[in-house]
Amino acid sequence: MYTWNLNNLYLGLDDPKFTEDVKKLDVLIDDVNTLAKDFNQDNVKDKLKAFILKLEELQTLSTKLGGFISLSLATDATNQAFNNAMVVLRHKFLKTTLPSTLFEKFVASINNLDAVIKEDELLSEYEFMLTEIKEGSKHLLSDEEEVLAAELNQSGGSLFAKMHSDLTSTLKVDYDGEKINLSQVRNLAYDEDPEVRRKAYYAERASYGKINQASSFALNGIKNQVSTMARKRKYASPLEETLKKSRINKEVLDALISSMKKYLPEFRRYLRKKAEILGHKNGLPFYDLFAPIGGSNKKYSVEEAEAFILKQFATFSPELHDLAKRAFDENWVDYKPRAGKRGGAFCSGLYPIKESRILTNFDGGIGDISTIAHELGHAYHNSVIFDERILNSGYPMPIAETASILCETIVKQASLKESETKEEKIGILEQELQGSTQVIVDILSRYIFETEVFNRAQNEFLDEKTLNEIMINAQKKSYGDGLDLEYLNEGMWVNKGHYYSTGRSFYNFPYAFGLLFAKGIYAQYQEKGSAFVPELNKLLQMTGKANLVDVAKTIGIDITKNEFWESSLEVIKKDIDNFIELAK
Repeated sequence: MYTWNLNNLYLGLDDPKFTEDVKKLDVLIDDVNTLAKDFNQDNVKDKLKAFILKLEELQTLSTKLGGFISLSLATDATNQAFNNAMVVLRHKFLKTTLPSTLFEKFVASINNLDAVIKEDELLSEYEFMLTEIKEGSKHLLSDEEEVLAAELNQSGGSLFAKMHSDLTSTLKVDYDGEKINLSQVRNLAYDEDPEVRRKAYYAERASYGKINQASSFALNGIKNQVSTMARKRKYASPLEETLKKSRINKEVLDALISSMKKYLPEFRRYLRKKAEILGHKNGLPFYDLFAPIGGSNKKYSVEEAEAFILKQFATFSPELHDLAKRAFDENWVDYKPRAGKRGGAFCSGLYPIKESRILTNFDGGIGDISTIAHELGHAYHNSVIFDERILNSGYPMPIAETASILCETIVKQASLKESETKEEKIGILEQELQGSTQVIVDILSRYIFETEVFNRAQNEFLDEKTLNEIMINAQKKSYGDGLDLEYLNEGMWVNKGHYYSTGRSFYNFPYAFGLLFAKGIYAQYQEKGSAFVPELNKLLQMTGKANLVDVAKTIGIDITKNEFWESSLEVIKKDIDNFIELAK
């Protein structure tokens, strides 16, 4: 009863609708290839429109088919039938590489593109997309190279990523005389028994030895592939490519990272205080990062968690409450960890059916409630942007975390106000700071780690021992004396799937961007109340068709300046001050 329902997509691989849609996909792929062959300067407007409309059909069907297979594999990585279906589908998607490349080159070749766009309502809706394509055309390879790169990715980086996902989702951890999966042992980091946390930490670290050699080959392969392709596409670095895809510039990233570094002493102050409360003298050992304090050790059932979230979401807006209620009532959420299910949590937007699906590994802690609220924030963002045309519904990574972290903040701040005892307040504040520390301090360590891996992987093979050392050094630079340096976790590079992607490098700083951007938005909500909700919806709706500097300006925020990021970090600092004062 705690699993998601995918029936609105398909009933299974043997569903006649699935079979019919796979055949329809082949037809649509042939159609876009046929249209792409006729790109020239005759009747430019009509050719643009015809291709975009067909591309919308193709994107809609691809999202439906791909979503069904990938979601099914997310909860059962070893299902051979679905694994085979994904292989077949990816081969079909490869056939869209050439027409997509030809389309981008056609758009780039139109000298009077602005005038053509203004002549037509559909093209006007896609003005940002078309302009972005034209500006980014200098990074395109030749037609043959684009196809070759896509084909090689299937047997290279993409396969390495799949291998890593399978290794971590099926890894058996030896814990206390039994074998459990990685998600289960990581959940024990939240247990109220300190001995359970400590034993789970050692068991987790030991388990990485079973897969870290294979993971090191995967990581080296992926990072070298990304670096090679970035160089071929005339990007200065993988980071520059990521910034372009994120629709921000280096000025924004520098302001964000420098502000985070400036406030590290505040987070270390919190960590040392938590260590003191738990009886540690040399900073907090890694195994107690998520140790419950105060009233935060209460366990919730799924039903209690849902009721808690609905109550707090109602304090923000009826729309947010109703979206969450629909998600719960219609079984959009897969809650519990089990063998074959991937770890962590995510939200998948399914544009074709205007719904989302959420995966969590719920264990009943208050942190799990925050995770569900976080993923429901993604679902809310999806629900707003579903009103856009499908090719305007994708948004870059940094802004993707805004609504999710805003929803976390809503839940935590509302529950803090309702708390009646000092212990409850300490527990709620600790959960808030625990999450903020992960998103600022740990994320910074991941950014430092990935930067060094990219820099070094081009000139040396980074084996598991070297990667462990890079991770330890990154944690030291970020956490400093907040952690007991004798108890770090060198295997975090094995655990985090974010490193293993050829399409999403540096999937770390977007979380910090989202947290601090959301803090700024929440401050405006507190000032304006319910009148701010339409402004927020407008901002979210823009995220698929504007750069993030312009998106932020709609609510008066300048993300190129340190002042904004530091003002949001000041909000967290006040929570740290409050926590330390209460914990005296």
